[in-house]
Amino acid sequence: MVFNIQTRGRYAGRRKNLSIIFVLVVKQVLFLLSLNSHEIKTRLKAIPNILLIYTGGTIGMIKDFETGALRAFDFEKLLERIPELTHLHCTIRTVSFDVPLDSSNMDPQHWVHLAEIIEKGYHDFDGFVVLHGSDTMSYSASALSFMLEHLAKPVIFTGSQLPIGDLRTDAKENLITSIQIASLQREGKPLVQEVGLYFEYKLYRGNRTTKINAEHFEAFSSFNYPPLVESGVHLKVNEAALFKPEDQAMIIRTQLEDNIALIKLFPGINEQTLRCMTSSESIKAVVFETFGAGNAPTSPWFIALLQELSGAGKLLINVTQCSGGGVVLGQYETSKRLKDLGIISGKDMTTEAAIAKTMYLLGQNIEGENFKHAFERSLRGEVSEN
Repeated sequence: MVFNIQTRGRYAGRRKNLSIIFVLVVKQVLFLLSLNSHEIKTRLKAIPNILLIYTGGTIGMIKDFETGALRAFDFEKLLERIPELTHLHCTIRTVSFDVPLDSSNMDPQHWVHLAEIIEKGYHDFDGFVVLHGSDTMSYSASALSFMLEHLAKPVIFTGSQLPIGDLRTDAKENLITSIQIASLQREGKPLVQEVGLYFEYKLYRGNRTTKINAEHFEAFSSFNYPPLVESGVHLKVNEAALFKPEDQAMIIRTQLEDNIALIKLFPGINEQTLRCMTSSESIKAVVFETFGAGNAPTSPWFIALLQELSGAGKLLINVTQCSGGGVVLGQYETSKRLKDLGIISGKDMTTEAAIAKTMYLLGQNIEGENFKHAFERSLRGEVSEN
């Protein structure tokens, strides 16, 4: 009798619980039916989806402890190598270049391939993390910043100085925090909406970076623009520094013009050398790395050569050799002549950004005065406007 009483009570409790669950389910279904398709997708898509793109580089290598040689890492087994990724509040998918590249072999065609991968997954993923060799990472990050027009999601470049399988590797922290930053959202929208570069506890605007050290973990810096995010006990986001894109659909620009030259001036550079470097008719633009605040020799032959190049329709661009600061044409007599000649000022732009921006603008068939106007103003936050 006691047993029967307890049984009836237990099943009664179950029926009551099932009734409550049924009511809750019905309410949820009715609530979802009251929403439009976009609202349903937004509510169901609570966990960010991140695409991890491996292009090559040290970060994707592991050491064979028997031979000591480095070999490519299978990113399909990423969670086995870095189980900490399971603690991140996101889903991660991976894709790799068919043939991983040493970043010294990176070129505009590879940038196009990378941009197309991002375009293909743009509506399926909330953010992208690009694993890339450090040597040319600033060039690639700068190029992608121009190629991905109206980008409204994070594209975070990162890499490492030591392979992912090394005992003292910096790869894990760089990778984990890059994914965390790419996952940051507010009200269902990504917090970072630009191309960034993360290395050694700091996220920088990609087109503001340059590699400063081949050995230290702090391999990159952004001398003319503050970090976007700093990693410590917490992620400290500098929201005032974040790029605010226009509210338009993202499109990619795949036409890049690589018939350009980069010339670093030095004391003793002579006319024969410069003529050899600039004589090709195919060259459409020459980027000069000048001294200090944009200064250059005032030798008659140098000025005459610049006039000759300009008269032949070649675009002449002036960026500083200095890590920090920028070009101020006319500040000194040695740059006043350049200003009078109409040389294009790179202001505080990095050489990497200047190269990428030149390729991008010429690829869009922007030339002459239109090129000068576009180059000297900020398109993706790559140059200060003041």
